[in-house]
Amino acid sequence: MSRLPFNLKTRRLADLVALFVFVSLLAAVPGRSVAQTDTALLSPNDLILVKVFQEDDLESTLRVADDGTVSFPLVGVVKVEGATPQEAARRIAAKLADGYLRNPQVTLTVVEANKRRFTVLGQVQKPGSYDLPDRNNLTLLQAIGMAGGYTSIANEKKIVLKRQAGNKEIVYKINAQEMAKGGSSSTFEIQPGDVLTVGESWF
Repeated sequence: MSRLPFNLKTRRLADLVALFVFVSLLAAVPGRSVAQTDTALLSPNDLILVKVFQEDDLESTLRVADDGTVSFPLVGVVKVEGATPQEAARRIAAKLADGYLRNPQVTLTVVEANKRRFTVLGQVQKPGSYDLPDRNNLTLLQAIGMAGGYTSIANEKKIVLKRQAGNKEIVYKINAQEMAKGGSSSTFEIQPGDVLTVGESWF
């Protein structure tokens, strides 16, 4: 059996060690992964940085408004809520290409993501405000679980959820006891800004 020269074996071993160190360093970097950053949807109050290649004067740090828009130089208002950073960059580029720049190259980075929060009040162990998961949906029952579950005098049949839809407040009255049995409403999802109140039993 032929053997590799000693110097070649040493080089390959060094390459493997260097690769291992590189991967380890990547794993140790804190914060969101590249995939999470690329696919997270923009929402009001997100702080974003927009750059246009070779157009330094257009570099802008912008806060997404409550109506889901940003005001960008030259083109004005652009709707970005619900879009990924890449999609939002394409929208801005399309507007710039419409009479302002030839083939603009736009990049958009989320500098500070707005925390999506909901509130649980009433007869739960730990009432207060909580962050919604970045990547997964949260059901009403899971939200109650995050708040420590029911107290001993909670009324699972008497739950009120208030939700803001534009200028209108929507109120849901929910029977969580039935929901826990696995009915179709068991997937009722919590949205940012929801205020959930668990009622009290009367003995």
